[in-house]
Amino acid sequence: MSAINQHPSRIDRAGDLRTNQNTLDQLWNQARILQISEGRIAATGTQLAYISAADAAQLIATGRFSEGSRYFLGLDIESRTPFFAWDTQWVKTLSDEEKSEGFSTVREIGAQLSEQELELSLHAIALSNWHSAHPRCPRCGGATKVDLGGAARLCETDQSQHHPRTDSAVIVLVKDRSDRILLGHQPVWPEGRFSTFAGFLEPGETFEQCVSREIFEESAVTVSEIKYLGSQPWPFPASIMISFEAVTDNPEDARGDGQEITEVKWFSRAELLAAAKDKSLLLPPSISVARKMIERWLGESAPGGETWR
Repeated sequence: MSAINQHPSRIDRAGDLRTNQNTLDQLWNQARILQISEGRIAATGTQLAYISAADAAQLIATGRFSEGSRYFLGLDIESRTPFFAWDTQWVKTLSDEEKSEGFSTVREIGAQLSEQELELSLHAIALSNWHSAHPRCPRCGGATKVDLGGAARLCETDQSQHHPRTDSAVIVLVKDRSDRILLGHQPVWPEGRFSTFAGFLEPGETFEQCVSREIFEESAVTVSEIKYLGSQPWPFPASIMISFEAVTDNPEDARGDGQEITEVKWFSRAELLAAAKDKSLLLPPSISVARKMIERWLGESAPGGETWR
């Protein structure tokens, strides 16, 4: 079977262009711009709504949006078209319903986007999340500002430079010797929603050690034959999901830990398809690596999905 998410990037991040502000200003005036506002991305239906630098200036002039911050996302591999994210806020106080007009979340529309658009959207949201969470220098507490076209922040007091961090998490498809898969239910999910097991890497831990620990903690089974499948950026708020499959020889011991996982179930392919079709089983959304792992094992697309907590 093929690996997970091994397609090449459609974007040249062109890090060498980030150090020259004049170059970034020139690129901004030529760019296709993704507008981000409070975790939402400008979209028309399920299509991203790119704007120009002139459009952004007009939105500021009308007083609808703040001046915001510009993040250079890179260049189209073939056309060399520059892409930016414009990270801004509404000037007036609006309801959530009003803020959703003309904007969507990547979770809502990600499954309908092209690979390039999804890559750009995830990059933009990840930067927006990080910048909004780091207004102050962790060394001296001074105010920080956007640097390197959004790839860093600079402390205005001690001139230290700070870069985004990504939290590593493993996500695991557990199988038994009969080639069934084990899925678990978290209490924050809708009733009937089951997915693969996941957890964050701890300091001093290898990915393989994390796989074994998380699976045992959450499902009480031990695993071997750990195999890397692929990875997926998951900026909700700042993770990279490292996907694995593993095999257990004690499937009869499977049980939830009662906190993070309240129920576990074994599924054959026929059982999973039947449960998904009659909607007694809600699978993770199609944008997620968890869904891709399940469908890779299944050998076909599964019905249903798009269920979020």
